[in-house]
Amino acid sequence: MNGKVLVISGALGALGKEVAEIAMTRGARIAAIDLLPSKSLQTPGRLEICGVDLTDPGQAKMAIDKAAAHFGKLDALLNLAGGFVFETLVEGDSKTWQRMYAMNVLTAINASRVALPYLARSTAGRIVNVGSIAAVTAGGGMGPYAASKSSVHRFTEALAAECKGQITVNAVLPSVIDTAVNRTSMPGADFAKWVQPREVAELILFLVSDAASAVTGALIPVAGRG
Repeated sequence: MNGKVLVISGALGALGKEVAEIAMTRGARIAAIDLLPSKSLQTPGRLEICGVDLTDPGQAKMAIDKAAAHFGKLDALLNLAGGFVFETLVEGDSKTWQRMYAMNVLTAINASRVALPYLARSTAGRIVNVGSIAAVTAGGGMGPYAASKSSVHRFTEALAAECKGQITVNAVLPSVIDTAVNRTSMPGADFAKWVQPREVAELILFLVSDAASAVTGALIPVAGRG
């Protein structure tokens, strides 16, 4: 990981922060992109590019180009930006489906398209997306979210085929991640069965590592303990 430049979208979220912190302790340099305003001071080896709406291709290009100009190269793009909505078909509307697609799919598409030329110049170009186990078999109320994450899975496979031999493209498929937001929204759940952010982060960083150079097009479940 030493010396690698990682672009992380959704970097101010629970998973993004975990990935960034671990990667930096291992010598990586980080471009942290998020829709939210900056919450911390810039530090050596970390560039924050905040207030960026990656559903807009122009803003995605600005952010990725800025990261590449700042560090002089890009080695990995971690598409962690996204969102979740629980909504049944009868109680919801089509705007929710469009919003989930924009947040979970378009953000990854727009960032990846701009990053590809930079990653192709790296000796170890990597893209890691975040899918979901909920997209493998969707339950009631999970339609909009699961449909969007299923699109992430297919996007991952297609892009891996397009980039084979140059850039590896993989996705991690977590179940429920143990975050403060999820605990608040599901107070009656058994938190002990949930996946810890660090566990997902470690898998993501493995896929960025040299040890995963032969892994591409993989959709890897992170199912927790229940």
